[in-house]
Amino acid sequence: MKRVYVVGTADTKADELVYLAGLIEANGLPVTRVDVATRPGAFAAEVAPAEVAAFHPGGAGAVLGLDDRGTAVAAMAVAFSRFIVARDDVGAVIGVGGGGGTSIITAGMRALPYGLPKLMVSTLASGDVSAYVDVADIIMMPAVTDLAGLNGLSRIILHNAAQAVSGMAARPAEGTRGRPSIGLTMFGVTTPCVTAITERLRDAYDCMVFHATGTGGRTMEKLADSGLLAGVIDITTTEVCDLLFGGVLPATRDRFGAIARTRIPYVGSAGALDMVNFWAPETVPPRLRGRRFYQHNPNVTLMRTTVQECRAVGEWIGDRLNACEGEVRFLIPEKGVSALDSEGGAFFDAEADAVLFATLEATIRQTDRRKLIRLPFHINDPQFAEAATAAFLEIARH
Repeated sequence: MKRVYVVGTADTKADELVYLAGLIEANGLPVTRVDVATRPGAFAAEVAPAEVAAFHPGGAGAVLGLDDRGTAVAAMAVAFSRFIVARDDVGAVIGVGGGGGTSIITAGMRALPYGLPKLMVSTLASGDVSAYVDVADIIMMPAVTDLAGLNGLSRIILHNAAQAVSGMAARPAEGTRGRPSIGLTMFGVTTPCVTAITERLRDAYDCMVFHATGTGGRTMEKLADSGLLAGVIDITTTEVCDLLFGGVLPATRDRFGAIARTRIPYVGSAGALDMVNFWAPETVPPRLRGRRFYQHNPNVTLMRTTVQECRAVGEWIGDRLNACEGEVRFLIPEKGVSALDSEGGAFFDAEADAVLFATLEATIRQTDRRKLIRLPFHINDPQFAEAATAAFLEIARH
């Protein structure tokens, strides 16, 4: 059985670490205590700070004995990330910490594979935890009280955390039962298309659908970089619009980077490139107030992309795809790119779509392996899903 790593800063969280580790051991699981403090701790863990700090590229001296705590914490985060991925006996990781400890421990958790249990008991867990979780599968549990010694409530919280991680570590999740996994991107306005594709492929592939909300695309590409995807059907590339025009669900500048690096089979399309996402109407920047909007729900406001913006999106995507040397097929749905972009629809704009399609066609350098294919269908037409499925199956066999 692999071990549960119990991680914290023993200079301030010694009582909590000892108590938490004892609960997990009482469940019959082997435990390794790791001290990631940058100052001397109150008990001797199995893994001392100096052992972790030695994994820093600059050695332990770059982490320990520093006058500036912020610098030391950042350096320990680097060291712990390198330490934890070098271990071959990690069955789960549970951390306990305040601001510094949470920063250090979640940095290591983010470096671990998806599916390996990761639970962080933190004083920061009830706020915005995006900086700590990013696109990892970290479970954040609020500590409720400050972690400054045990009390009646903290014992309950730590007990619950110990039972949760013990359950996850004792019964590892099953995988995909031998089917290769593929990633697909979807938005509400492209759901019919992606649903139809998954129905056609689910017997042969484990279909992982990602909501194209910025983090969804990043997660999919992280899986590709990790070697966990056999291909990608990237129907919904809308995150690029938010990146370029200030929307709230943006891709990063590395969008499509994993496709270039891994060269896995890739089928893409222009799904939802007719829109930029904002929150409630009052959050839309004043400079955009005269634009064409659609109220998706009370908390989400969509803005139609203009001719000029469609040209910029087409050039950006085309340039990124030109760096992809694997099998690439980019499909153009000539009758519309979203549920709103059809004749009579709220975002129908034949001129903007035509510019988008022409720019993609002019920018993408077509080769025997990289092809742009125009189709006389709407993105949600069954025929488009059939064509996308066929394109993927063709290149997946290469």
